[in-house]
Parts: sequence; C-alpha cells; structure tokens
Amino acid sequence: FQRVGDLIWQAADIRARGFLLGATAGRTTLMGEGLQHQDGHSLVMASAVPPCQAYDPAFSYELAVIIREGIRRMYEQQESVFYYITIHNENYAMPGLKAGTEEQILKGMYLLLEGAKKTPRVNLLGSGTILRESMAAKELLEKDWGVAANVWSCPSFNELTRDGQD
Repeated sequence: FQRVGDLIWQAADIRARGFLLGATAGRTTLMGEGLQHQDGHSLVMASAVPPCQAYDPAFSYELAVIIREGIRRMYEQQESVFYYITIHNENYAMPGLKAGTEEQILKGMYLLLEGAKKTPRVNLLGSGTILRESMAAKELLEKDWGVAANVWSCPSFNELTRDGQD
C-alpha cells in the first residue's frame, strides 16, 4: 500500500472499482529483502481513503466472503468503492465457514472461539497473520493461568472504526 499510495488516491478520485491484494502480510519468504515485506501499517493508511474497503483476513473463507461482497457491491450495485485486502503465504490449516458469520465478517468482527463460561475471562482480538497467535494465547491462558478467553477475528478494524464513527 505504501508504495502505490498516489495510485490509490487516483483510483479513489476516478471512482475505480476492483481489488488491490497486498501480498506482504506475515512471515513471507521474502524476509531477506527488507522490512517492506513485514507491512503493518497499510491498513491504517487505507483508513484515510473513503472509498477504500480494507480487510485483513486470516482464513480463506473470510477472503471468499469479502470478495463475493466486493463483486456484489462494485458490479451488481454499481458502488464506487474498491477493496484493499492483505494476503499472506503462510501454510496452516483453514477451518470451514461457520454458517451465519458472513455479515459479521463484512462488518469487521465475529466470535471465532468461545472460552469456558468462567471468570476470570478475557477477550482476545486479532486479524490476518496475528490471529493465530491470539488462538495460541487462548490455549496458554486457559492451561497455564486458568483464564478463560474468547477469540474474536477482526478482518476489518477499519469497518469497525467506520461503524463506530457513524
């Protein structure tokens, strides 16, 4: 995102539609090429571009839901928006879509894993590549400290922010 910022603003100005896939999230195979492949600020920059719908999915089903909605909005509804989506190349098992979570994914947040009904209890939020660390933290908290934890996947903190501002 940081390398194509002027083009992104131009896309916003001309009301372009489409998907910009930023394949620089997580532990990529390009670590030796510098920090540009450890992008952690593109989604913050995307929040300043009103027609840019920015998402940081962790699982393939989240990506599928987002792309399906993008096609619907841009091409069926003829909305002047475009999508910036971070993707990564880490290998890990992909769970299936939980029925009924599609709308929550698009709004930016849904309950991925529910902790035990006890106290103390915390909520862990994560998106993209860091979500799996939130899942691991849930296990550590419950096993080593007796703390129950819910894990929330947040594919779009930007959409949550926009909703809160509205």
